[in-house]
Amino acid sequence: MRTLISTAFVSLDGVVEAPGGEAGYRNAGWTFKDIEFLPEAFEIKGREQQEAAAMMMGRISYEAFSPVWPGMEDFAQYKPMPKYVVSTNLAEDALVPDWGPTTILRSLDEVAELKKSEGGPIIVHGSATLNRNLSDAGLIDRYHLLVFPLLLGAGKRLFSDTDKDAQKLRLVEHEAYANGLQKNVFDVVH
Repeated sequence: MRTLISTAFVSLDGVVEAPGGEAGYRNAGWTFKDIEFLPEAFEIKGREQQEAAAMMMGRISYEAFSPVWPGMEDFAQYKPMPKYVVSTNLAEDALVPDWGPTTILRSLDEVAELKKSEGGPIIVHGSATLNRNLSDAGLIDRYHLLVFPLLLGAGKRLFSDTDKDAQKLRLVEHEAYANGLQKNVFDVVH
């Protein structure tokens, strides 16, 4: 069975919206405004590219990443990697031709079937709604979280507010950095 890993930049109060400066969110770009860049805090991002065998995202994140990431040197290892976009309405002709093989999955059942297939870890980038749905369905196996020392209040959240049984996590890696960032890697206890 393949491991599904959710990776996110998240504020201390759980917001994941617009970390890179996307328009339409009042605190857009919060990952680099007033926070000193320390390369060691982002080491996990390079490791993710080396360890992942595939990438998954929702439609909105795909539409944001696909025009930019294929040509970015920082994300070069993702280019040839298989990609899965979970969407009920993304058309096949909307897929970009220069970002490696891409498959559209139309449901969480298809994600569950993909997890049963042979292959290495699948990393989920961005995709707040998809992350919440995957978590609620019990499909996420691990979280890679870079927690920023900010309280953003309103905004899309990584975790849903669905009334459900507690989900136990096991901390497997952590580190705090001089700029206030924290790396927390959790395995989901199934």
